[in-house]
Amino acid sequence: MKYQRRKFLRGLGTIVALPALEYLAPRKAWATTAAPLRMAFIMIPNGVEWAHWRPKGEGRDYQLNETFKPMARFKDKFQIMTGFAHHNASALGDGAGDHARANATFLTGCHARKTSGADIKLGVSVDQIAAQQLAHLTRMPSLELGTEQSRRTGSCDNGYSCSYQYNVSWASETVPLPPEADPRQVFERMFGAGPADKRQEAYLTRQRQRKSLVDFVVADAKDLSRELGANDRRKMDQYLTSVRAIEIQIEKAERFKLPKAGASPPDAIPDDHGAHIRMMFDLMALAFATDSTRVATFPLAHEGSNRSFNEIGIPEGHHHLSHHQLAADKMAKIARIDMFYMEQLAYLLGKLDAAKDADGKTVLDNSMVLFGCAVSDGNRHTHADLPVILAGGGGGTLRPGRHVKLAAEQPLSNLFLAMLDRMGAKADKLGDSTGRAEDL
Repeated sequence: MKYQRRKFLRGLGTIVALPALEYLAPRKAWATTAAPLRMAFIMIPNGVEWAHWRPKGEGRDYQLNETFKPMARFKDKFQIMTGFAHHNASALGDGAGDHARANATFLTGCHARKTSGADIKLGVSVDQIAAQQLAHLTRMPSLELGTEQSRRTGSCDNGYSCSYQYNVSWASETVPLPPEADPRQVFERMFGAGPADKRQEAYLTRQRQRKSLVDFVVADAKDLSRELGANDRRKMDQYLTSVRAIEIQIEKAERFKLPKAGASPPDAIPDDHGAHIRMMFDLMALAFATDSTRVATFPLAHEGSNRSFNEIGIPEGHHHLSHHQLAADKMAKIARIDMFYMEQLAYLLGKLDAAKDADGKTVLDNSMVLFGCAVSDGNRHTHADLPVILAGGGGGTLRPGRHVKLAAEQPLSNLFLAMLDRMGAKADKLGDSTGRAEDL
């Protein structure tokens, strides 16, 4: 099997990783070729409206509830898991601040030290346990995405440091890894060669010459095409077209944005929240399909977010609505916001399921995508019976297409340990884990 063949296209300040091609692992070798396993964690804020979210029935014969309508076509590609908890997101004597704690606990399973100063303390998040052990296998150890720029200083949510409320990925007890909200910055990190200053130099060169990133690798692509079969040539052309399509989206967003104070050039964050999320999902899907990274995190908004959703006719803030006090009109709006986020998840699953992997399966079949949060009911700030979706086949180690209702409540950290096992990352304990989740 020819694993030493080149996997990148190169140009001036540019490196474009290739997707799975027969050239890299011929079709006859797929049966014995292990495709990489990927892991993504996607967080939604403020809990869910359970009357529309909770599935009906258990096992494979369950029925999707109203919120899951956008996910119906992927029913056999994900499992809903109810009964997990994150008790370290509770006060435990620290008073108010549930949203900051929940944000901090989501991927660490740890209870945040209550402070608004520099003496923050939490724990290593599940994504970084994997990234630190698998870093040698990919160009990027991990990808931290977001829709809001991170905050690492100041006081948020009743005396908790903003580090807790705006970061879900933690490299150590005291070092959060901020999510990147600007698609341009993610794009340049993925496709630029060298350190940050060299990537910026290459980007400015493209701007001056009015050229696409793809233009800089076209010569290398033509050379490689001579070695490829018809299927691979078609797949590479489609891939480069998709890279260019994302670049065009980013350029369009930049053209319609005015530069912020002290920022040059303007960011590429679309005004439309859904378009922003989907653009970041496009980048995540490309990163997974090209094995540029195997670990990604993406809080769709920070816990306690009061973002409005004018694009779906909801001008009120999300956090404000989540404290609905059982008012039917507010609960209906929360349910619509939940469905909006489910529409975005369906978009990602569609992208991953459309990409063929090195073993002939899809990238989704060889992924584990966890979607959920550390708040169950935003009205009461509960942290038990959390809304959790685990999508993907986990490289054949998961059994999607079910509603798994746990017989007894257990820490969500137990599921994280089971996921790490599948990634080949070693961890004896994570946060408040008591063992490893079974029946996945």
